[in-house]
Amino acid sequence: MQTDHDLLRKRILELNLEHRDLDDVIATLAAKPGQDQLQLQRLKKKKLLVKDQIWQLERQLTPDISA
Repeated sequence: MQTDHDLLRKRILELNLEHRDLDDVIATLAAKPGQDQLQLQRLKKKKLLVKDQIWQLERQLTPDISA
């Protein structure tokens, strides 16, 4: 049976893969002249949202340390 931490780690790995894929797509599109700038902006925004999701999930794995 998977624990919550295992599920979080699995989701983080999936999101990291999605983030890398978006990065590759953005780089490929940006290298081609005359690309749809709106599409590029949307992909970049999605990439940032994925990064935020990764950060939030990683915070759940790391317990808060009170000073």
